[in-house]
Amino acid sequence: MTQEKPTPAWWQIEIAKPTDAAMNKARQRQEQLTKPPGSLGQLENLAVQFAGWQNSEQPAVERVAVRIFAADHGVVSEGVSAFPQVVTAEMVRNFARGGAAICVLSRQMDADFAVLNMGTVTELEPLPGVTNVQLAAGTENFCQTAAMSESVVAEALQAGADSVVDADLFIGGEMGIGNTTAAAALTSQLLGLPPLVTVGRGTGVDDQGWARKRNAVQRALDLHSEHLHSEHCQQPLEILRRLGGLEIAALVGAYISAAQRSIPSLVDGYICSAAALVACRLKPAVRDWLLFAHRSAEPGHRHILEHLQAEPLLDFGMRLGEGSGAAVAVPLLRSACQLHNQMATFAEASVSDGQQ
Repeated sequence: MTQEKPTPAWWQIEIAKPTDAAMNKARQRQEQLTKPPGSLGQLENLAVQFAGWQNSEQPAVERVAVRIFAADHGVVSEGVSAFPQVVTAEMVRNFARGGAAICVLSRQMDADFAVLNMGTVTELEPLPGVTNVQLAAGTENFCQTAAMSESVVAEALQAGADSVVDADLFIGGEMGIGNTTAAAALTSQLLGLPPLVTVGRGTGVDDQGWARKRNAVQRALDLHSEHLHSEHCQQPLEILRRLGGLEIAALVGAYISAAQRSIPSLVDGYICSAAALVACRLKPAVRDWLLFAHRSAEPGHRHILEHLQAEPLLDFGMRLGEGSGAAVAVPLLRSACQLHNQMATFAEASVSDGQQ
């Protein structure tokens, strides 16, 4: 008989529900504003959601925290990416210089921005704004063995949890050549879907690369199937350990920690949504604290959105990652809250409300 490992203290923290009373008051205010009921569409619902998340009649999205998690993937050796693995480290340097898309968008919204190198193959020098966690030189090739050890996946979850700071909104982003393959493997395993519908072209692989990618995911599913379906398997943590990535595990930890701190997370595209799916399987109450930013061009993303009953805010055909799709949506959230707080009511404006 194996002895159970102790659960980390942070994992035990309960997740509160959004405040119904604040949401009800926000709905009442929306009905009193100088506009036909429902005329601002989803902007009204967003204001109500943030009122519940912040337990406030005047919600705001001023303090945005952006955390980018970077790591490499052993499955790249299967020829699943159009870019070489060194690009992960090169992009971390680009983040440090402020030259990436998410850097531009973070400056635009005056976000608290930081990068965590969870584990690149290429060794990185100290860089400004980058925390060098470096748990491993990337994951193992999950077509041959588990992507991570139990201790490494636990440390990655912890690093993600520790990265969350007090804010009105948390945005997680990722960088890792090969990580759409990991996201597809997780999606296939968690949702019971074949690689044909979960594997996309990622960084732009050609038809042969796309076939290799689907083949790699199927081989991984076959290799780990017996263990993942055994009665002793601690799903979904074991699914994450075997098929995920260091940066994906960090995102899982961050989403859970943010929800525990009553901070909503704005979820980016496919990889971030795969991490959100794992987080919801581990702690279902996380779902109440997630807002989905956009519909990725990656085909597997829609299946996660459907499963989580999520309607994304945007559909721009984006597939960059880095948290960029989430950052683009932040002005909408700010507009929703400002309209809610600053519009006059019918009584304040001496405008007839049409109820007489």
